[in-house]
Amino acid sequence: MKALDLLAQNISNIELRLGYKFQDRDLLALAFVHRSFINENREIHEHNERLEFLGDSVLGLLIADYLYRYLPSTPEGELSYLKSRLVEASSCVTYIHKLDLEQFLLLGRGERMNDGRGRESILADLLEAIIGAVYLDGGLESAKAFLFKNFSTEIEAILKTPVRNWKALLQDYCQKKYQTTPSYHVIDEKGPDHSKTFKISVFLNDEEVGKGEGGSKKEAQQKAAEDALSKMDIHE
Repeated sequence: MKALDLLAQNISNIELRLGYKFQDRDLLALAFVHRSFINENREIHEHNERLEFLGDSVLGLLIADYLYRYLPSTPEGELSYLKSRLVEASSCVTYIHKLDLEQFLLLGRGERMNDGRGRESILADLLEAIIGAVYLDGGLESAKAFLFKNFSTEIEAILKTPVRNWKALLQDYCQKKYQTTPSYHVIDEKGPDHSKTFKISVFLNDEEVGKGEGGSKKEAQQKAAEDALSKMDIHE
């Protein structure tokens, strides 16, 4: 129970970092309870996946509303793409890192020892769970204020960053140099249906040349292609 006690002792500190004071602090505490923690602490019966499910939808709505108002002449297809960039796991991790809250996340021993790519999806889920908790505690306007007060700089930076289609770059390179195209294979998927994490490997002539992980197959494929290109040390 030491981890729970530490979390309870730091609730005020966490609220300060969030810039939001909860009426129901149990909601905030729940946002930090990962499924792996309750698997090893049977006296705890709830984890943050339901909050994460809710927060995922709230985040999507807030970002869609922002893009609709911020980019009045942008067509639907481009808005959809920009939205996916702003809510994807890597962006959520950028947001959560800014708040420096990872130390308070309650994880099982196995997950605590895992410093690999799986940690990214856990941190993204934490961000969504916090948004869900703020929404339940204070409503949509509170969730909106929390999101844009904390992350407007990061959101604007992502929107201004040129996008590189790593899959297209890798395919073009492989066709020119090897006269063949790479293939992508799902090697693992985990998580609840509303928040899957996919691990994908990209192969060239049956040889694995890159790996990637993401909240969608497309995101994971792009990261796998980027990984492959970085290993090939290609200079444009």
